[in-house]
Amino acid sequence: MGVTWRKSSYSGRNGGGCVEVGAPAEAGRVLVRDTKDRQGPALAVSPRTWRNFAQRVRVSAAVPGPSAG
Repeated sequence: MGVTWRKSSYSGRNGGGCVEVGAPAEAGRVLVRDTKDRQGPALAVSPRTWRNFAQRVRVSAAVPGPSAG
């Protein structure tokens, strides 16, 4: 199975805690795997599920968290 993987644009110098998203040759699913374990399992979700998840992450990243103090 040919999969094109890409690292999340939010991945950076976070100690390796990031994921990669894969687009398999056959349409209809999106794969997600741990960057540190590229030979390990991948989670398969529908494109709609992935879009909903990504949208919720973007929205939550835009909301400021509680202030310390």
